[in-house]
Amino acid sequence: MKEYFKVNVSKYVPEKGFDVVRPASLNNPKDNAVMFVTEGYLQYADALLTCNDCLVFWPDAIPVPEIYEEKHAVIKCLNSKNGYCAFFRDNNITYYPPIGDFELVNGAYIAKTAKIGKECRILPGAFIDGEVIIGDNCYIGTGAKLVGEIHIGNNVVVKENTVIGADGLSTDRDEDGKALTMPQFGGVIIEDDVQIGALTVIARGAIDNTILHRGVKVDNSTFISHNVVLGEDTFVVGETIMFGSSSTGNQAFISGNSTIRDGRHVGIKSIVGMGSVVVRNVEDGAVVKGNPAK
Repeated sequence: MKEYFKVNVSKYVPEKGFDVVRPASLNNPKDNAVMFVTEGYLQYADALLTCNDCLVFWPDAIPVPEIYEEKHAVIKCLNSKNGYCAFFRDNNITYYPPIGDFELVNGAYIAKTAKIGKECRILPGAFIDGEVIIGDNCYIGTGAKLVGEIHIGNNVVVKENTVIGADGLSTDRDEDGKALTMPQFGGVIIEDDVQIGALTVIARGAIDNTILHRGVKVDNSTFISHNVVLGEDTFVVGETIMFGSSSTGNQAFISGNSTIRDGRHVGIKSIVGMGSVVVRNVEDGAVVKGNPAK
């Protein structure tokens, strides 16, 4: 069990005495984690039955099933996501990749703990962090920055000045209107045969990972935010923005300068026209365009 922090839940629920050591989500529940449930995701709350000893922030207007309270420490609050974020603020918890020892290899800064496969070409000026794993026959262009926990498959191309693993902006406001930020604990998974264009930013996951499945092609100057999942052989054309937790099915095509709203899904073999703003889910095989896209 990887521990990011250690907080005893008795300060929140006095009758409980276990420690929480990491974040988790309903998509990937874990023991001894900090989690939150929103009203929009109550149908997934039974994921709490698959883990133990969690600190759960729960919407105040919804009764808490007794079985959840038996297994976990549950706190009711007006805004459960903000309660989750306030937990990290109040306990002075942040998460940034650790600083390790680096070697200068042909002009690239590569952490000694990074794992790099065979026949990789890493150009001068690249930065490879200590929790990075790179498969065989990959290309990492000059100025590329790979930060945090990143797993890259075989035959992957990362073009010049791209940043992978940067924090996304998961920020809301507290009851006083001040910024309330969710620390980013996730990583990035890039499967085989993916190509990522120059000047692109791929944010690490906020809780779970950002994932680019096999064969994905991402054009230059694109932003892929936290927790985005791109299906196999999806194409994302330049200057597109995919906001947090948006996703595609396999073989989707997102034309240039498009915007995909957070949490929205673009279906299998669907096409999003140039400059479109997607604010609703797109069905499999559909063609949408415009603002809002329809």
